[in-house]
Amino acid sequence: TGSVVRVRAAGVTLEGLDIDGRRGGDLGRDASGVHVAAPRVTIRDCRITDALFGVYLREADDATVQGCTIHGVAGLDPGEKGSGIHAYASQRFRFEDNLVVDVRDGLYLQNSSNGTVRRNRVRDVRYGLHYMFSDDNLFEDNVFERGAAGSAIMYSERIVFRRNRFVHNRGFASVGLLLQQCDDVLAEHNLIADNARGVFLEGTHRVTFRGNVVAQSDAAIVLFASATATRFEGNTFVGNMSPLNLIGKRVDLDVDGTYWADNLEPDLDGDGRSDRAYRLDSVFDHVRGNLTAGDLFSDGFAAVALGAAERAFPVLAPVAVEDRAPLARPPALDAVPALAGGSRSRHLPSKGGFTLAVAAGATTLVRGRARRGDRA
Repeated sequence: TGSVVRVRAAGVTLEGLDIDGRRGGDLGRDASGVHVAAPRVTIRDCRITDALFGVYLREADDATVQGCTIHGVAGLDPGEKGSGIHAYASQRFRFEDNLVVDVRDGLYLQNSSNGTVRRNRVRDVRYGLHYMFSDDNLFEDNVFERGAAGSAIMYSERIVFRRNRFVHNRGFASVGLLLQQCDDVLAEHNLIADNARGVFLEGTHRVTFRGNVVAQSDAAIVLFASATATRFEGNTFVGNMSPLNLIGKRVDLDVDGTYWADNLEPDLDGDGRSDRAYRLDSVFDHVRGNLTAGDLFSDGFAAVALGAAERAFPVLAPVAVEDRAPLARPPALDAVPALAGGSRSRHLPSKGGFTLAVAAGATTLVRGRARRGDRA
């Protein structure tokens, strides 16, 4: 009727246990496979099944959860389940090498800071990573996949993401990496692929994206005017329907030295940068940002034609967002992880597909410029 194991003494280690929640307990009383309210507790190589919460840490400083497998209660709606690993007011935690499946939120942190989260895999959840009011945390080499959001981070500062995979988060409002009211965040060498929205920023300040791959998303970046001092440098954007959806009438975004797969501007001087700036926004992005049904047409010929026409004969004056010196070739991002198991998702285009798309686009561009030259 309650938690299976309750730890109230400091310095306890649980190791190698099978813990069965029997689909019971009270969600309002935080019924868990393991409920911890003591410092310096280690939970290692345990298998927790059918518990509302997997591991619940309540004011449990210096806790370690390592090598555990947590399967939630199948068949329940997300609101009827708890999180896989839930930390409340717990400082200096370590979550490493865990597998979390079919819970509400994979990893949930509230008022829990100075922690390290490494090599965890979370799938088939609402949010893979969800937390608020938690500062100075490091996330490395994790996988967050097949959720409404790979991550939803709110009201937090000084967060670092490295070499994580935010993949296959699909749905009407799904997102790979969401930051809201967060300051001083660094995201580098992450794979953000096959999400409805790759990166979502609202109310953030001093957020830097460096050396990431953002691929095959409906919108690569959703940026609100309330996001300030945002910088993208040395990233690769490929196979996205739209590079940027800008919400608002102003932008504080610095983009420099990024590779955009649909940028067809040449590099005539051979310095590795396109000779002209790359414009991120288009007239169709303006339409889809103001029309709910716009996404229905975003992958069709009409969207391509409308964007090309507006570039040739501008009729609107949207907020200009440009990469001043876009890379002419994809950078070598060896630190960015591959998809799970090194395989390619069926949603991600092949190298051959990219080549054909670029060749077709280049032909259209050359013909269009030739016709304009004849008319002149």
